[in-house]
Amino acid sequence: MASCFSVFSQSTRTCEVSRINEAIKIDGNLTEEAWKNAKKCTGFVELSPVSGQNENPGQRTEVMVLYDNAAIYVGAILHDVSADSISKDITPRDDYLENPDAFMFLLDTYNTGTNGYGFMVTAANSQYDALYSNEEIGEDISWDAVWESATKLVGHNWMVEMKIPYSALRFAKKDIQIWGINFVRNRKCSQQQLYWNPIDPTKQGYVNQWGKTTGLNDIKPPVRLSFTPYFSSYLDHYKYDVPGVKNTSVYFNGGMDLKYGINQSFTLDMTLIPDFGQVQSDNKILNLSPFEVKYNENRAFFTEGTELFKKGGLFYTRRIGGTPINHDSVKNSINSGETIINNPIETKLINATKISGRTKHGLGIGIFNIVTQRMFADIEDQQGKHRKILSQPLTNYNIFVLDQSLKNNSSVTFINTNAWGEGQTFNDNVASGLFNLFTKNKKYNLSGQLAQSNLKATNAKNITGYFYEISGGKISGNFNAIITHSFIDQKYDPNAMGILYNNNQISDLLKLTYSIYKPGSWYNKITISSNSNYSQRHFPRSYQNFNQNFYISAYLKNLWNISLNLEGSPLGGNDFYEARVPGRIYRSPASYSANLTINTNRAKKYAFNTSLVYYSVPFFNGHGIDLSFDQKLMISKKFRVELSISYLPRNNNVGYATTLSSMDSIIFGRRNINTVENILSCTYNFSTKMNITLRLRHYLSAVSYRQYYLLNQAGKTEETYYNSNNNIDFNLFNVDCVYSWRFAPGSQLSIAWKNSIQTNEDKIVDGYFNNLNNTVKSPQQNSLSIKFLYYIDYSKLSSVFHKIIKKV
Repeated sequence: MASCFSVFSQSTRTCEVSRINEAIKIDGNLTEEAWKNAKKCTGFVELSPVSGQNENPGQRTEVMVLYDNAAIYVGAILHDVSADSISKDITPRDDYLENPDAFMFLLDTYNTGTNGYGFMVTAANSQYDALYSNEEIGEDISWDAVWESATKLVGHNWMVEMKIPYSALRFAKKDIQIWGINFVRNRKCSQQQLYWNPIDPTKQGYVNQWGKTTGLNDIKPPVRLSFTPYFSSYLDHYKYDVPGVKNTSVYFNGGMDLKYGINQSFTLDMTLIPDFGQVQSDNKILNLSPFEVKYNENRAFFTEGTELFKKGGLFYTRRIGGTPINHDSVKNSINSGETIINNPIETKLINATKISGRTKHGLGIGIFNIVTQRMFADIEDQQGKHRKILSQPLTNYNIFVLDQSLKNNSSVTFINTNAWGEGQTFNDNVASGLFNLFTKNKKYNLSGQLAQSNLKATNAKNITGYFYEISGGKISGNFNAIITHSFIDQKYDPNAMGILYNNNQISDLLKLTYSIYKPGSWYNKITISSNSNYSQRHFPRSYQNFNQNFYISAYLKNLWNISLNLEGSPLGGNDFYEARVPGRIYRSPASYSANLTINTNRAKKYAFNTSLVYYSVPFFNGHGIDLSFDQKLMISKKFRVELSISYLPRNNNVGYATTLSSMDSIIFGRRNINTVENILSCTYNFSTKMNITLRLRHYLSAVSYRQYYLLNQAGKTEETYYNSNNNIDFNLFNVDCVYSWRFAPGSQLSIAWKNSIQTNEDKIVDGYFNNLNNTVKSPQQNSLSIKFLYYIDYSKLSSVFHKIIKKV
């Protein structure tokens, strides 16, 4: 076994890329003469589970790279000890999940060491592509490119052949190209991840640890222009039982996505009348907190190629197309005898446009503009007459970013966000400057951010607020330490386009981490960390909370992972938000938790991870033991089943219940909260291009109040005569069933059925299965949709057109 440090001391490797004139057929055979003459890249080094270990000679990997005027080609021979050691599980595109053996080709076409492309193919020829950066590995898996690949099993080896057209890449217009490059091999049976240019886990960054190309000369960026028109139809059904309101509706959508390479560095992406009806349903929950729930983004247009716009944390994409801003106030605008027939919960988009790229001098420029429709609530009076109430004005959202790359992967950034409502109903603007500086050896880092928000509503004064944060410390090596200080004044508000739970605070964080990468007798890696966070209210200045966290994680020889997380707030805190009234405080008691997590070997046909959490609040005798159990079963190479079960009980939990307006009294309650969530997911892959997925989710949260308290002016609870029913029995049931067929590169036909049921009662139903039975019998929202999109590439279309002209 080679030691970690002797391997990582090697200099950056170079990969010789050869120009070819002959055509390469992408069939996985590697029989062309060009492959036989190409120089091979060998000597892969393991990153996990044993960092720094050289590959086994009997499982060596050989990679060749070729190019011509249209594309770059990769051929790989992945040797193994037997055919049975090669996992050929079929997965959908971009759904790797650690199941099959795979090979990945990585490219940093600007050679900046900050951002790159990744093209992965499994042994079964399932494709996976992503954008990579030093800030977060694999942060943009929604990015999709059109490229070709083929794999073939030859004896106890498997072969890979890939063709990446230049239209899928962005690169500078230079005679001599030097690109960052790397290759990755994943072996399922041993859970090994091996790199051609070694990745040192003790060093900061990822893309900056790739190798370099030589011999890549005289290539010209092609015309990058593609269209993806789409057509979709929907059949929706819900039993309203309201006169004049149809239970079933049918409607049609049509639109188009356009991608255009303005030059070799910048790309225009545009979507006209987008349709997001087939994205996975949100994992909605019962929210008892004073803050909104942050949901994941499932819409590809808002995740693909948006790394520039995510800087500074000012862009929460779910603001776009979310609930209309006046949705909740509609009920206050209706007259006696009127009924709300329809109050949309989603804002429709008219178009969205983004322009992004980076100049040869390292200046990244990004512009993102979105326009949303006016939305109206439909109101009916007792005579059957209808009127409209505006719930969302025509709105324009805009983001502008400048990001300058500096030496040592450092950068400085300016970002501006603006949300403007028609008729000057609102104009919210946030501007921020950021810096991220590294020493030459990437051992130390200093970063920071300064932001200003400026909010203007109709007939209102401007409200200007400020935020800053500065962080620095040692970030490479076995031991790392980072100190962060942040300040947010009481007027700072980026929530028109971003998300900030609470302002008016000062926070200090100390994070210490120690990692052992040299394997021991029973482990491959151990990580120990400590987080200490102290926060205060800024104005008027007062203590808010102190939180201490200790974490230890061990990766074992049997490829299991066990971790223990201890967390506590031993001093209690001053909660300035739970009371829901500005200026009122809740003096929250001390709390503690311990979390044990076990993850088994994901390479096995059956694998699971489980988490056991003990939660305690001694003052109220509050306690709970959370249990989550996620399991995966590969029934065959084509069929995968996953089941996630979680049970989160909270006994004697104390929190806000209601406010009595007549008494101006804030009522808290001691309650038992029992939350259960079950998610069943099944995926059957007919081939690498065709699959059907089924996802069922049932969420239950039952809140049963045992005792009520009055929150006094000192922030403490005292007895009260209030005794109303605030119990909640909340159920959600969702079904997402999607058939998908990628019938041509970039083109897709999908059929989706979505079912949604939600109940919210004040009477607790005993028993999980009684809740499930009552829920599935309740009124349901059903949607059946068909969507067809077709990818049209200008280069191929032009080539076909010229061939036709020649024949004529």
